[in-house]
Amino acid sequence: MKWCCRSFGGVLIALALASSPAWAVPGQTVTLTETWIRNNPTLRPSPRERLAINRLVAPGQRFTFQASVFPVSGVNSEVDRRLIRTERFSIVDHANPITGDRLDESLRAIYGQEIFNDYRQAAVLTRYPARGARPVPGQNVVLRGEVREGDRFAYWQEIAYDRAGTAYLGRMVVFLREDIPALQAQLNF
Repeated sequence: MKWCCRSFGGVLIALALASSPAWAVPGQTVTLTETWIRNNPTLRPSPRERLAINRLVAPGQRFTFQASVFPVSGVNSEVDRRLIRTERFSIVDHANPITGDRLDESLRAIYGQEIFNDYRQAAVLTRYPARGARPVPGQNVVLRGEVREGDRFAYWQEIAYDRAGTAYLGRMVVFLREDIPALQAQLNF
């Protein structure tokens, strides 16, 4: 009887941890990440969604989430298909402007306070464009972003602004710290 109760208690603890927002993050297995996504109250996937979620909230409003075995910089031939390296979400909203605070709050809602704190305390490594930079003539979109390195993970936030200065698209990427150099090389355009 004692073994049964202990076993059941262990299962309850494992379930509580699995449904905790910060449980699945880059470096976890694909299976654990699928379980976390399925149990995450913020993500609420449909029965057929596993590592990618697409929500059309209203016309002009969309939310996507994707967990990937590939590094943030793209496809790599030396990929371990059992481990998640990158998780990203994006928000498109033509009715309500996207702000850095809105992306930050979405990160907190999806991953929980622990990961949010790691992000907030992370060092900013790259910020673009440089302060005071003007849009390139003929360019319809200006991208503003930053790459941060926390104690646990790296973070890439990017917001797209139209020529009028309205932000309609934002994304946040949580990824393994070891992938920072490849992303920074890619961003040095």
